[in-house]
Amino acid sequence: MATHKSALKRNRQNAVRNARNTHIRSTMRTYVKNVRMAVADGNLESAQEALTKAVPFIDKAATKGVIHKNTASRKISRLNKLVNTLK
Repeated sequence: MATHKSALKRNRQNAVRNARNTHIRSTMRTYVKNVRMAVADGNLESAQEALTKAVPFIDKAATKGVIHKNTASRKISRLNKLVNTLK
């Protein structure tokens, strides 16, 4: 257990950041799953709609530092490629 005042504060900050990052990462995974499910169903319109919701959220997660910017770029690229297979 931390005893220094600064270490106690750091523990509090880490707990808050962990909760925030976990929520953002979980929500992002849900958006990605929705795109993949729409593609699996073969529905182009719902896949494109799900993609338009997922892309900004993935970008935002990268901006917030939850995921690396290259990881975000790779996820977006692969989702776009997946949706384009329906065309």
